[in-house]
Amino acid sequence: MSHHHNHGDGGHQHSHNESADNSVSRQSLYPKILRSEIRCLNERIEGSGQTVFRPLDERLNREQFVVSDCDAELIFNVPFSCNVKLTAVTIIGADDSSHPSSVKLYKNRDGITFDDTGAVCEQTLELVRDPNGVIEYPVKANKFNNVHSLSLYIPGNYGDSDETMVYYIGLWGEYMSEFRREAVNVVYEARANPMDHKLSHTNQVIYEIN
Repeated sequence: MSHHHNHGDGGHQHSHNESADNSVSRQSLYPKILRSEIRCLNERIEGSGQTVFRPLDERLNREQFVVSDCDAELIFNVPFSCNVKLTAVTIIGADDSSHPSSVKLYKNRDGITFDDTGAVCEQTLELVRDPNGVIEYPVKANKFNNVHSLSLYIPGNYGDSDETMVYYIGLWGEYMSEFRREAVNVVYEARANPMDHKLSHTNQVIYEIN
């Protein structure tokens, strides 16, 4: 498997809110996530990636988490039961170097693999260590209307370890039109091949939130 890391998706900045901005909708999108259909790539334990999407009041549950398998990368392909408008993201990791350092967001790709991560994404967020889930990262409003699936690609963590750990991912926004989901046949790579999937993520570019 080949990996290309082209970063052509916008400006350069990091921004976050430690408390919710009243001008930004923070309705949880969890009720509209089709959790049983979430596909996590490079998870050590099959199905563990689904468990990090859960209600806000369960965000500090340390018994449910996902750890990357053969290197530090993780991909989450998240389908929704209706169109949504994404306004913000929260990611909880461990309070150590295994915490994700950035995440790339892809809209309506219906299941990316590691071969697709070089494509231009809608937005890249630089993450800070947030073991308690107090930070919401606002996204570009004009980029995330009418979202029926969201892919999150985590390229690495704060250390040199091959293990990236995530405890919780919260998605915030608004519900939009209801629709009937049709089956989409996608071949997912459940686990990466250690021979093809090396940890080599440097010179990450962080993009501006306008």
